[in-house]
Amino acid sequence: MSARPPSVVLAAGGTAGHVEPALNLADELIALDPQTRITVIGGDRGLETTLVPARGYPLLSVPAAPMPRRPSIDLLLVCPRQRAAKKRAKEQLREVKADVVVGFGGYAALPTYLAARELRIPVVIHEANAKAGLANKVAARFTSLVYVCVPGAIKGGTVMGLPLRPGIARLQRSDARLAALASFGLPSDKPVLLVLGGSQGAQHLNATIAGALPELLGAGISVLHSYGSKNVAPNSQPGYVPLAYIAQMELAYAAADLAITRAGAMTCAELAAVGLPAIYVPLPVGNGEQRLNALPLVEAGGGLYVADGDCTAEWLIQTVPPLILDRGKLATMGAAVAGMGERDAGRQFAEVISAVAMTRIKGTSS
Repeated sequence: MSARPPSVVLAAGGTAGHVEPALNLADELIALDPQTRITVIGGDRGLETTLVPARGYPLLSVPAAPMPRRPSIDLLLVCPRQRAAKKRAKEQLREVKADVVVGFGGYAALPTYLAARELRIPVVIHEANAKAGLANKVAARFTSLVYVCVPGAIKGGTVMGLPLRPGIARLQRSDARLAALASFGLPSDKPVLLVLGGSQGAQHLNATIAGALPELLGAGISVLHSYGSKNVAPNSQPGYVPLAYIAQMELAYAAADLAITRAGAMTCAELAAVGLPAIYVPLPVGNGEQRLNALPLVEAGGGLYVADGDCTAEWLIQTVPPLILDRGKLATMGAAVAGMGERDAGRQFAEVISAVAMTRIKGTSS
């Protein structure tokens, strides 16, 4: 315990892939020292506006200043928007007397990183993807406190797994299966295919599942489908449960025998931790990081890879039933992917952050 409680600022915003690990780290920091003061600084329009308050942490916002993917008039506005966001972040860091800023990337994190540098507050970054995003690339130029899930994602970064929700990190799927199936209203005598399109859903996966659904249900397969709140809600039917967003992912993982999913870093980390085999359909845009995220799990034997354009209803009909109905094959794949998982990374990372904050407190009080 320190002379005063440490003040930790988590820079997170945009997608659940950036927000969730930050909130998981917050939970671990509180478990380590309940007096720790947690503040999240994010954008003013991303998923953080709902996810952070739902987890009980205070959220401060900076003006959104995303980097356009294509040349446009918005590109001319990035610099003034970033300056405004950085100015606001500096005010907020002073207000909460931040001892350390921790970020997992995303455009909402960049102005807070830059503000912390000007205020001489330690910045710790964690890069989850195999290819680093812009915000973490910039921050890595002025901080030595760099952690990565994939070796080499940022040169010189220390390997550290992603913080997971305690419920996922501790999950024993076989023990929780019956209760999980009951929570979704799924029968206990049929295998379950879990369909995940990321926090905002995936229109292509949604359409593909819709085309394959009659044959999957006819083969005796139940389907639990997270379709994304921005997409049209499918109609439920016996054996098919569509949900806009699954808040308790540990229940979904416990209920499932096989997943078909995008390959965001958080999803890959969670699937590995709980030992759930999957068919990975990486998002075909961006810098190719999703394919690289899934590659180690596939090469280890814990999953299959299919390109987005090749993932058709016909392909699913041919591939899913013989796989999900083969218990021996699923067990082998599950064991392979579990060997890649890290369940205690959250606690380890929390200890790192606590030590950085304590060092700053001692330095400023001496």
